Amino acid sequence: MTFSPLDRRRFLLSTAAGALAVAAPGSQARAESPALPESPVAANPIPIVDTHQHLWDLDKFNLPWCKDNATLNRSFVTSHYLQATQGLNVVKTVYMEVDVTPTQQVQEAEYVLDLCRTRGNPMVGAVISGRPGSEAFAEYIGKFKGSEFIKGVRQVLHGDGDPKGFCLGAQFVKSVQLLGELGMCFDLCMRPDELGDADKLVAQCPKTRFVVDHCGNLDVNEGNTPRRRAWEDGLKALAQRPNTVCKISGIIATAKPGWTVDQVQRNFQFAMETFGPDRRMFAGDWPVCTLGASLAEWINALKKMTANMGMSATDQKKLFHDNAVKFYGLKDKPA
Repeated sequence: MTFSPLDRRRFLLSTAAGALAVAAPGSQARAESPALPESPVAANPIPIVDTHQHLWDLDKFNLPWCKDNATLNRSFVTSHYLQATQGLNVVKTVYMEVDVTPTQQVQEAEYVLDLCRTRGNPMVGAVISGRPGSEAFAEYIGKFKGSEFIKGVRQVLHGDGDPKGFCLGAQFVKSVQLLGELGMCFDLCMRPDELGDADKLVAQCPKTRFVVDHCGNLDVNEGNTPRRRAWEDGLKALAQRPNTVCKISGIIATAKPGWTVDQVQRNFQFAMETFGPDRRMFAGDWPVCTLGASLAEWINALKKMTANMGMSATDQKKLFHDNAVKFYGLKDKPA
């Protein structure tokens, strides 16, 4: 499926990609704020679980959505991630599907399962791609029943072929209910003003756990518009559902070059306060985050914003580590 520039989280291809292009797969985008040096991250070495680790090898997989983006249209593999996270105390990661061509979904899952089993990298879980609207979904996801590493499924819901209300079709709902029966979660990655549809889906699937990706995908530059109000209402509704949590991510990739913490704090703080200390999780969203900052700069910004909120050390550790371990049931790799 081909996605329009505006629909791929609205910012992937609408950003001036050429201005943000990195020199090599492991290098960092140069859109950081001068007020955010990278070194302070190490001053507070909280163990970090990255719940949204992307990897893609373009020699193995086809990602139609990134073909026109100079920053992202290259391979990003484990060695590049290890370089990007050096010194950040990332102790575990959960892989997030990268919207490969649907015929490659099983191949992608097998690729990350192998990484989960392999020492020398922090990956201990994965959310794989799937198409819940298909009658073939049950057979597909059944291949991974009982896997200690497959934690859930995601389908990006803001593509050209995914109209408003798409996730409320009878087959889609049935498939997401099945995920709950299998002990898997479903990630909600959709337009910010359609979170009301997400709430309706969650209401029909009380035994399935849900994750709101990227704080609900609202651009940090969005003013006091109907779109922002719909986003706020949607997040509030989802936060009332006890089986729903929120990933704190995505914010930085929509920020304009020269951004400051004050400019990105609004979306961050609303999502944080809405879901509370026990139902929010850090997510790196690398390498997509490099459209706005390096992963170190993103983590540093988060720590500055948590400080602005007066967050305790206990709640910081919940955000960066504890909540993710509990939600996904993550275990250490054998020594």
